[in-house]
Amino acid sequence: MNEKMQRLAALRAAALQERDPTASDDVLAVLLQQAERICAQRVLEIGTGRGLTAVALLLGGAAHVTAIERDGARIVSARENFASFGVADRVRLLEGDAADILPCLQGEYDLIFLDCAKVQYRRFLPDCKRLLRAGGVLCADDVSLFADGVPKKRKMLAQHIGEFLQALQADADFCVRVLPVGKGLAVARKGEGI
Repeated sequence: MNEKMQRLAALRAAALQERDPTASDDVLAVLLQQAERICAQRVLEIGTGRGLTAVALLLGGAAHVTAIERDGARIVSARENFASFGVADRVRLLEGDAADILPCLQGEYDLIFLDCAKVQYRRFLPDCKRLLRAGGVLCADDVSLFADGVPKKRKMLAQHIGEFLQALQADADFCVRVLPVGKGLAVARKGEGI
């Protein structure tokens, strides 16, 4: 493992230990595998956190990442990480709420990683579909968050996740699998079988 990857692994481990949102190792492995399989050059990450997943995708071969983040402290950390890893010129970091930003985005993306507030997944699905190229892949993290049972306080959140999965799986333009990595990763290929 080269020096950048070692540094990235250490930062990711620290973020996970601090319970700061970042993709788990097994989810990241699937993202990198999907990106390589479809030769992803343009990636959209909705909920970038400290930017560590975006850095991994860029080091893994993606040419450009458009990242959306609304939390001020995470935006500062993401900018620092992009600069520190020498990828800042290949990232477009959009600051604000994805609900406001997504409808304004144009162009097509090869890979979209949805890892933001789970209650928004269903709302963001039409824009994700619009922005994903044919043959591209949408990955949505934490879709099996309540596989072991839903706490009373989380019933509404579980319902939102369920509605998102139902809408995604019912869409004939997507071929969907839910992988048992992290807390469940939905992998949806648009227009072609997975």
